[in-house]
Amino acid sequence: MNVRSDVAELSTLRTVLEDVTRRVEAVAERLAQTPDSAVTSELFSAERSLVTARRAIERASSTLSELPDLV
Repeated sequence: MNVRSDVAELSTLRTVLEDVTRRVEAVAERLAQTPDSAVTSELFSAERSLVTARRAIERASSTLSELPDLV
């Protein structure tokens, strides 16, 4: 197991999630100006899920960083 490589991979995933979250939020905010609140609601729900996923990856990365590199 190469801990440093896995931490780097998780960092990349965190960055991707941050980007996707911003993009989903931007679409939701644009659609918030329209009468279709069901779509907006679903997008803001997706945004919250993405934030939760990012936080879980951050916790996993932090925990992994504390492990010795076993390779």
